[in-house]
Amino acid sequence: MPDTANTIHNNTLPRHLGLFGLWLLVVNGLIGAGIFGLPGGAAKLAGEYSPLIYLLCALLILPILLSMAELASYFRGSGGPVRYGTAAFGPFIGFQAGWLYYIARLVSFAANSVLLVDSLGYFWPAAAAGINRAILLAVIIAGLTLINVVGSVRAIRSLALLTVIKFAVLLLLVIVGVSTTASTLLPTFNPANVFNSPYDIGAATLLLIYAFVGFESVVVPAGEAKNPARDMPRALILGLLLVTLLYIGIQLVSVAAVADIASSANPLLDVAAALFGPVGAVILMLGVVASVAANLLGAIFSTPRASFALAEDGSLPRWFSAVQPRFLTPANSIVFFGILALLLALYGSFLWLAAATVVSRLLLYGLTCAAVPVLRPKLANCDSFVLPLGNLIPLLGIAACVWLALQVSLSSVLATALFVLLGTALYLLARWQAGPRK
Repeated sequence: MPDTANTIHNNTLPRHLGLFGLWLLVVNGLIGAGIFGLPGGAAKLAGEYSPLIYLLCALLILPILLSMAELASYFRGSGGPVRYGTAAFGPFIGFQAGWLYYIARLVSFAANSVLLVDSLGYFWPAAAAGINRAILLAVIIAGLTLINVVGSVRAIRSLALLTVIKFAVLLLLVIVGVSTTASTLLPTFNPANVFNSPYDIGAATLLLIYAFVGFESVVVPAGEAKNPARDMPRALILGLLLVTLLYIGIQLVSVAAVADIASSANPLLDVAAALFGPVGAVILMLGVVASVAANLLGAIFSTPRASFALAEDGSLPRWFSAVQPRFLTPANSIVFFGILALLLALYGSFLWLAAATVVSRLLLYGLTCAAVPVLRPKLANCDSFVLPLGNLIPLLGIAACVWLALQVSLSSVLATALFVLLGTALYLLARWQAGPRK
């Protein structure tokens, strides 16, 4: 991902991203590490209906995704949610949009770090408990922080290889699982019992929405797209379609292959072991490591540059914009991100963190949908991707955000509220610092 400081201010970046490149960004943003840890929780909360919850999540995300696609077609430059919020509601809301994006990536980073350690615990149980867990988390996050402080961009170049490994493992799991469990693959759904069942459909939906967030990352480098008005909507819709089909296939195979998948702490590892034996668990572990490593590398490389750019704009204290003189990296922003991520990882489980990150994304998505009717009269032209049915689709997106917010636990809301208050305090401090220079 390009430097956010440049993407927001520099509209002369080379436009080399076509439809396929944007589609890859969407798919890789959606398929992170969450799918390796979610099938068990989904089965516990929704049972035989869990594959259908993925479809419900896709339908809930669709109007939000379409609203973001319309906004992306209005802006030739990069910046994504920061640009949309600023243009529609002013600099403070624009900052909050950027800060919410930062929070979402931060909490996702912590959640995926926890998932990596929990997955290692499948082979080494002591790694996922007590002091060993804390040490492993500290080593992983400190190591990634150090790599980015010293400016090792070569690590980012390995993302393509890691992505190929991740996709290969997941597709292999689905193909072999379908052929092995064909006779029991499709559950016997009884729609009449869904509302009388012991399952918590709302909580299951909130949990699985985590697997459908991340697509917003593609709009940040819009300034490097050849034709964002044409290609961005296509990439977003095609990406959502592919990912939904893959997720449903993974959930069907998981429920069919492992009878007690609902009680599994490492569901896909158990599925791989059931399908392939001990070798399968090792193969899937490679996929977990590749997926989580790609996610963590991308997050800790790009997200601190968002706080760096906001500091350069005067929306965060100048401390965040400090550049390490030897390595020429935003060291303060990177270290700040690493410390917060470690604290979250140490005190949160994967499922709690996965649910917590949804809160900040819902706020971000709600702002995005609300910006559409404000910006459409000002910016829409013949080259824009304008949604049909007036403002109905953005309103459906807002309604989806509100319904999902009603499923959120109080602790997740409080955690997000604390982060928003922290961002607001930093914003006010930055404005106070800028006062004497006016």
